Amino acid sequence: MRLPTAAVTAGSLIGGWQLARRTGVRPLGGVVLAAGGVLAGREWARRTSPAVTGALVATYVGAFALSHPLAKRIGAWPSVLAVSAVTAAASWAAADRR
Repeated sequence: MRLPTAAVTAGSLIGGWQLARRTGVRPLGGVVLAAGGVLAGREWARRTSPAVTGALVATYVGAFALSHPLAKRIGAWPSVLAVSAVTAAASWAAADRR
């Protein structure tokens, strides 16, 4: 069965943020983020080329980094939802839809 990496990336970005926010322990959110990245990255590597895998990993990590300054402009929830949607769309387009 194929793992839907779009759901994994979006879910780990949202879930990691919520876990860190609710517990006050940011490293716990990082664990969720890292686990989602490893899981999705493994699937990307199996389904796509190394270049596409690298681009998707960069998108995932970049989304996490971008969410912080973006949250200062538009708020935390809108920021996390926006970067999760972009990451999920990129993952679906490059790896899941095939």
